[in-house]
Amino acid sequence: MKKKVSAIPQPKTYGPLGNLPLIDKDKPTLSFIKLAEEYGPIFRLQTLGDAIIVISGHELVAEVCDETRFDKSIEGALAKVRSFAGDGLFTSETHEPNWRKAHNILMPTFSQRAMKDYHTMMVDIAVQLVQKWARLNPNENVDVPEDMTRLTLDTIGLCGFNYRFNSFYRETPHPFIISMSRALDEAMHQLQRLDIEDKLMWRTKRQFQHDIQTMFSLVDNIIAERKSNGNQEENDLLSRMLNVQDPETGEKLDDENIRFQIITFLIAGHETTSGLLSFAIYFLLKNPDKLKKAYEEVDRVLTDPTPTYQQVMKLKYIRMILNESLRLWPTAPAFSLYAKEDTEIGGKYPIKKGEDRISVLIPQLHRDKDAWGDNVEEFQPERFEDPDKVPHHAYKPFGNGQRACIGMQFA
Repeated sequence: MKKKVSAIPQPKTYGPLGNLPLIDKDKPTLSFIKLAEEYGPIFRLQTLGDAIIVISGHELVAEVCDETRFDKSIEGALAKVRSFAGDGLFTSETHEPNWRKAHNILMPTFSQRAMKDYHTMMVDIAVQLVQKWARLNPNENVDVPEDMTRLTLDTIGLCGFNYRFNSFYRETPHPFIISMSRALDEAMHQLQRLDIEDKLMWRTKRQFQHDIQTMFSLVDNIIAERKSNGNQEENDLLSRMLNVQDPETGEKLDDENIRFQIITFLIAGHETTSGLLSFAIYFLLKNPDKLKKAYEEVDRVLTDPTPTYQQVMKLKYIRMILNESLRLWPTAPAFSLYAKEDTEIGGKYPIKKGEDRISVLIPQLHRDKDAWGDNVEEFQPERFEDPDKVPHHAYKPFGNGQRACIGMQFA
């Protein structure tokens, strides 16, 4: 008996623009969520010649997360970010030599044991945030996202390569942050332009290249200074990249790839973690009963003037709060995949090798009522009290498998 094949649902198209008019360029994730609510756990979109299949049902996600059948796709936004992140861990193909090499070299840098070594430096930066807020007058407003960006950038800089951005001592953002933010915005805007429109954006392109060179210059200077100092005393991310050989090939990372890895960690690490912390504070303020429980745990566990690593590891409810914040608003809203061979998912939806790019829509996956129950919009950290009860393949804030975020413990 012949298998039944079903066409993947697709919204109405608008000529050569495809489905692009349905996407709000300023809030694309919310547009995708709205379409998922209307068209269900799988639908197809066509935008300016680029087709993607958007998936958000946990059963379909379980299939596409099978690494024997699917692998991470570096298309769309990630392909544009390669202009300045190169073949760093986040923007390299799995089959590229530097991905495996860097993954092997850097994995120990993000182990639980390594986190203990970073603890003092993390507290150093956290104290700067606390001191800033302690000096504020009672009625002064706090720009939480901006301060969380300062916190995470400075933490990555200090723990990763012993560099102090000193963000809490600046009135305006560090030049690296200004250039990085502009470059990321431009990379996203490039996706939404027609080719002829893009060719006319010569001033924007010139600024884009200037911002890239600003980032390269800072990072190259950090690498050069470390090498000139002998690179013997530090035990951080940069030291490992300069000194350690890949156990499989015996090769080290070259300076260009080290540059790309540092930029990758600064981009992928600080923006996502600052977003997580900002959302967590927002949810706590909106849910005073959860805030009360958080206070009680902190008062019970953190009995020393400066928190110890062992004490922080006992903050179970705080971790549950962070996990639930990531469920409701994952700061990386999607990850892309491609099929290694022609296949089908859900028993009826055909997926073509090399043609169909799949995007897992994480915020909608985290709202799959079949996995999480009917109260998916409620902030309930208690969902994560028992890790064994977290729905399998319905929680993917850090991506999937070997291409999941290498720094999730650090975050």
